[in-house]
Amino acid sequence: MTEHNPIDEISEIEARIEELAEVAERCRKIILFSKAAIAGGVALLLVTMLGLFGPNQVAALGSIAAVLGGIVSLGSNVSTLQQTKAAITAAEALRSDLISRIDLRVVGDSPMRLV
Repeated sequence: MTEHNPIDEISEIEARIEELAEVAERCRKIILFSKAAIAGGVALLLVTMLGLFGPNQVAALGSIAAVLGGIVSLGSNVSTLQQTKAAITAAEALRSDLISRIDLRVVGDSPMRLV
C-alpha cells in the first residue's frame, strides 16, 4: 500500500489552482466582450431607429441579435466565473490545510556546518 505524499498533493492542487485561474481570466475576457457586444448592439439599434442608416431592417435585426447574444454570453460567463472563484477558494483552503499538516522545521534551528 502506497502512502500519499502531501507535497505531491499540494503540487497537484497548485496546478489545479493555476488551471482555474486561467479559466477565470478567460471568463473575464468573454464578459468584457459580451458587454461590448451589448453596448454596440444598443448603439446600432438607436442609430437604426433614428433613421441615420435609412430604413435598414438587417441592421435592426443584427443589433437585436448582438444585444441578446451579449446578454446570454454575459450571464453564462458571470455564473461560470462565480463557480470558478468558489473552486479556487476551496482548493486554496485544502492546500493551506495540507501545508499546515506538514511538520516543517525552521532552518535557523539546525546547526550550521562549515565546509
